[in-house]
Amino acid sequence: MDHVDFITQQWGQERPDLDVTAMGVIGRVARLYLAYQREMHKTFVEFGLNAAKFDVLATLRRSGAPYMLSPGDLLKATMVASGTMTNRIDRLEADGLVKREVNPEDSRSFLVGLTEEGFALIDRAVAAHVQTQARLLEGMSAQEVGAFTALLGQALAAAEG
Repeated sequence: MDHVDFITQQWGQERPDLDVTAMGVIGRVARLYLAYQREMHKTFVEFGLNAAKFDVLATLRRSGAPYMLSPGDLLKATMVASGTMTNRIDRLEADGLVKREVNPEDSRSFLVGLTEEGFALIDRAVAAHVQTQARLLEGMSAQEVGAFTALLGQALAAAEG
């Protein structure tokens, strides 16, 4: 019995008229998310990063050569507000991990790109991140991971409409 079972059993006693099945699923997903985040945070800290910095660097790295995107493309890829992205870029630039360059296609705008230091750092950090994520799933067989992935995909599609 886990903590979510405890909560749903209490509701079952207090409000037997309610079907709390969805509460159990969503409660477990939320707790799982927090557990995963705690472990991934530890990995980010090893590289002097937080989740926000990692997100921007990883987005630039996975975009492919020349590892540069417009702020608008970064916004779309990370789904954060414009002011938040500007703050992230400013901090990463101050850390020497990204650079701003004038957009050769539109001199009124700029592109954000990885510096050599940023490229090297994100390559090391993403390798460790993938290892951390794999470790978090070690208790499941490959078949279970496949089934879990498929079910989570279905749940996400249903939730996002």
